[in-house]
Amino acid sequence: MKTFPFFALMAIFTTLFIACSSDGDDITDDENATDDEVAVTELHAAFEEFNSEATEIYLSNNGTTVTIETTGLPNHETVYWGEGNDLYREEPDVRLTPSIMSSNNNASTIIVDAVPNLVGSTSQTQLGTIGIAVSGSAIFNDQEGGGTLDQAAGSLDWTGAHIGPGVYHYHLEPVAFTNDDDNLVGVLLDGVFLYGRRDYPSNEYPADLDESGGHFGPTPHNPDGEYHYHIINEIYSTTGSYIAFAGPFQGY
Repeated sequence: MKTFPFFALMAIFTTLFIACSSDGDDITDDENATDDEVAVTELHAAFEEFNSEATEIYLSNNGTTVTIETTGLPNHETVYWGEGNDLYREEPDVRLTPSIMSSNNNASTIIVDAVPNLVGSTSQTQLGTIGIAVSGSAIFNDQEGGGTLDQAAGSLDWTGAHIGPGVYHYHLEPVAFTNDDDNLVGVLLDGVFLYGRRDYPSNEYPADLDESGGHFGPTPHNPDGEYHYHIINEIYSTTGSYIAFAGPFQGY
């Protein structure tokens, strides 16, 4: 009779302990989910530089992501606008692809993290759109079709872009809006912003870039500092210019 209360108390204590442990695990899981999807209440200041005539940019998924809808049509001159267009630029040395801007559906939509998740593993870039430039057009990596960019370099216009496949896109430093400076180039699929070859505010070439061409530091849009990419200051092959971004992504 004296042992019954003891075992009863032990059973109650064990039940309470399990319940408390379960509650603690739930809280930890919720915290992890929150860390993966950080919500914000306003767009990053860098988005103000994007071509408003080509892009519509807004917070989505309760502020955890940013949606970028773009016509894909740049706001600068290129031979790929085609003769007769106000932005047509004659470039006799460019080996034109068969398409011109007016005959292509360049529109696309991408969704990126509002706050890049930089705690995971890196991810290689793929063929196709890897980001959107401030002009509204797509950014591609250093590949073209099934091989390197060398095979298509002759079709790149004065600002390192061409059409094919499908959309007008930049492979090289887009000198129409960044030319050996610290200007904003665009945002990549992992939500990390890409800047020109020089660092802010030093105006020097950064010496601490990682394998992606990224580092933590101040930018023209965040003087307090954040992780961001730069176009790496290394001439690509025989182009005389610089690859916009080859990867890997750090926050994808």
